Amino acid sequence: MVSSAGFFILARHFFKKMFKSTIAAIAASPLLLASAAFAGPYVNVESNLSYPDGDYSSATTDLHIGYEGSLTESADFYAQIGPAFEAVDGTDGTNTEFSGKVGVQIAATDSLGVYGELSGITDEASNGDDEIDWGAKLGAKFTF
Repeated sequence: MVSSAGFFILARHFFKKMFKSTIAAIAASPLLLASAAFAGPYVNVESNLSYPDGDYSSATTDLHIGYEGSLTESADFYAQIGPAFEAVDGTDGTNTEFSGKVGVQIAATDSLGVYGELSGITDEASNGDDEIDWGAKLGAKFTF
């Protein structure tokens, strides 16, 4: 059985060998059929920019294919996975990594929702070894 770290590393090598245009075409095709209140498969394109101390550092653009659905009447989940293209200031081109996210959203009351997310992206350590950078998010949303 492959560990979660091993899965991300294997997937990273797989996606690095695929053609970026093929990934983009396949991922964009469900957008033609998407509707506003759709549970099931989806495509998510997200770009995160980094400006420490006001200076541009890097941009990471995720091109994910995912699935969302209901766990209960008041709880929903999502999971997405795909390539991540990293552009770092001062370097030519982009690095292709592999990333994914899983999350849950719960309607605790009519005016309070809570959510959590776990994310991971492959990376290369300073010694050249493959590693995974993990992230987590936990929050609450109050509506009036």
